[in-house]
Amino acid sequence: MSPTSPTTSPAPSAFFGHGSVTFLGAGPGDPGLLTLRAVEALAGADVLIAEPEVLEVVRCHARAGVSTPELTVVDEASTTAGVPVLRDATNLVMDAARGGKRVVRAVTGDPGLDGNAGQEMLACAAEGIPFEVVPGVATAVGVPAYAGVPLRDAQGTDVRFVDARTADDRCWAEVGASDGTVVVSTSLDAVAAAAGELVAAGRKPDTPLTVTIGGTTTRQRTWTATLGTIAQVFKQGKILPSPEGHRPVIAVVGERSAPAQRDQLAWFESKPLFGWRVLVPRTKEQAASLSDQLRSYGAVPHEVPTIAVEPPRTPQQMERAVKGLVTGRYEWIAFTSVNAVKAVREKFEEYGLDARAFAGIKVAAVGEQTAAALVDFGVKPDLVPSGEQSAAGLLEDWPPYDPVFDPIDRVFLPRADIATETLVAGLIELGWEVDDVTAYRTVRASPPPADTREAIKGGGFDAVLFTSSSTVRNLVGIAGKPHNVTVIACIGPATAKTAEEHGLRVDVLSPEPSVHKLAEALADFGLRRRAAALEAGDPVTRPSERRPGARRRRTT
Repeated sequence: MSPTSPTTSPAPSAFFGHGSVTFLGAGPGDPGLLTLRAVEALAGADVLIAEPEVLEVVRCHARAGVSTPELTVVDEASTTAGVPVLRDATNLVMDAARGGKRVVRAVTGDPGLDGNAGQEMLACAAEGIPFEVVPGVATAVGVPAYAGVPLRDAQGTDVRFVDARTADDRCWAEVGASDGTVVVSTSLDAVAAAAGELVAAGRKPDTPLTVTIGGTTTRQRTWTATLGTIAQVFKQGKILPSPEGHRPVIAVVGERSAPAQRDQLAWFESKPLFGWRVLVPRTKEQAASLSDQLRSYGAVPHEVPTIAVEPPRTPQQMERAVKGLVTGRYEWIAFTSVNAVKAVREKFEEYGLDARAFAGIKVAAVGEQTAAALVDFGVKPDLVPSGEQSAAGLLEDWPPYDPVFDPIDRVFLPRADIATETLVAGLIELGWEVDDVTAYRTVRASPPPADTREAIKGGGFDAVLFTSSSTVRNLVGIAGKPHNVTVIACIGPATAKTAEEHGLRVDVLSPEPSVHKLAEALADFGLRRRAAALEAGDPVTRPSERRPGARRRRTT
């Protein structure tokens, strides 16, 4: 029996007759840092009131139809100032709770370190509205961890946390007199002033300092300097002045933030594709697992459907084939794509059938992803290629028809309308009869939004993954040709040839026709590119930050 959280008991409203409030810490920005209890609370919310910085982090865990009143008010005055006004969160929370709603109030970091959340809790307590607190990863703790800056060492170093916006002279004097680690919450354009306060209070100007912006997200960037040099580092690097000067940062002061140590511990920013915008031109259903893999390498995947999957124009052929499965017409059924599995599954559901209809029929899958889709359907494939995951690889392992052991000589092959004849011809050569049935049609998707098209043509993407020749043709057709600086990665020689025919330089070629191997190959390319920059003493940049015209050799 799994352990039960003491906070999963019936909602307080069941006892008090009105609403309740959950004050929830959404962490510093990485959606993966939400706690299990936070996800559970979000799923039960009637009203979600979240700070703008974390709204997207938490909204995906709320149920459809949840009310999300905005805290940000943009009017003429705030537009001119460049800083939107925040609505009175306390009244929003209280009004919703008084109306009997289950309210989730999400804040950046941890609610225990948020002064406004504390005031809202007191307001609930004063009015008798039940509330609970779901702690989150504090920004002042999570960001240094992602920047590779430990706050304590084996000797138990003292750690002080300072909010530069509210710190007074006494506070600066206390942390200046300490030799422990100081974690300062401030803004980018106020870092130098905070460093000056610490030096004036007694800290040595050569004390190491790290400054991290966008912490725990793929927009994270960290600078290393000292208290005495940080202003010059920002000036020489043209970091300031900047329109982003008001953005919050976490500065860590102390020996543990020394550059030599951070070089060894900066695990997040040293990911092979850190911060790369990678275009994934696939169908929506197929893009998810690939995008998750890219995120694990530090990339920011951008899914652009180039192919839409539609039912066949005439469904009768597919209907006859599915009925033939049930009546024992086939010895084998061969699935050559996830979409083929989906098409057959949908037809099964239409007839009220399930995976039991495959009893007595041998099932083949062209590769691991197709096999996984079958297992999800409740079918374990009998044959998956031991070598190349393709029609040719499947034929390598496919047994010839033997009238002694095979009572039926027919194979059902549900596939796309534009599929090649390789598998059909090979099966016939092995002595099998093939019912080659169009299970679905692939058509060109609608063009992406204008800003995406401009990013594709203007070099806004660092890489694009082409998983078939049709994705090359369709992407160029609906959005234009990717810019010269964009790294082009192709799943195999045929796709690479199509890309080159469209005037694209292929930089990465997958060693196997697998989308996951393709992503691995791109990550390996990024890793070697990063290593070359570090060895040459150059800054590590993304391809989109390079000047156009530099040619790269293809890597296999």
